[in-house]
Amino acid sequence: MAELVGECAGCKKDIYCLDGFLNGVVTKDKEIFCFECIDSNDEKEKNPQS
Repeated sequence: MAELVGECAGCKKDIYCLDGFLNGVVTKDKEIFCFECIDSNDEKEKNPQS
């Protein structure tokens, strides 16, 4: 079962809860990001020159 939770704060893609598991990440600021956006953000923090 898939329930719409909200949209990604980065790319505006729909984020779903799939059988009880969130298909994304919730930040401390209560924003929801998809895995692709959160991964690219982590890479920018590790390598700010790229």
